[in-house]
Amino acid sequence: MTDTTDWYGPETATFGDRVAAAREMAEMTQAQLARRLGVRVSTLRAWENDLSEPRANRLSMMAGLLNVSMMWLINGQGEGLDAPTEEAGLPASAQDMLNEMRDLRLDMMARAEQMARLEKKLRTALKEDLHERAA
Repeated sequence: MTDTTDWYGPETATFGDRVAAAREMAEMTQAQLARRLGVRVSTLRAWENDLSEPRANRLSMMAGLLNVSMMWLINGQGEGLDAPTEEAGLPASAQDMLNEMRDLRLDMMARAEQMARLEKKLRTALKEDLHERAA
């Protein structure tokens, strides 16, 4: 017998359910994900409990961190998680490599965010310098 339940579709799961499932699949605690998103744990908890929803920039960042699409988080359609009853059955070496790849991807995203902040600081400093020279 084949189970045809769409575990993460809009009829069976909420936005918060999908966030929590993806976070757990990524083997992150609420505190770890909240820190990576730059929000408080209480904010993430409110999202997972469907008491509030993130803004688009946080939603985008969360989708990247959890390796799912934004649309899947919103409505269960698109790239997301398989049904929870399916077992991956990966060898330990493959799981280790996937974990290392995930860590590298997260590090790259954090570095990209750091680069964007530095670029913004540089632009601000250059503008201030330009205004001082004009005065």
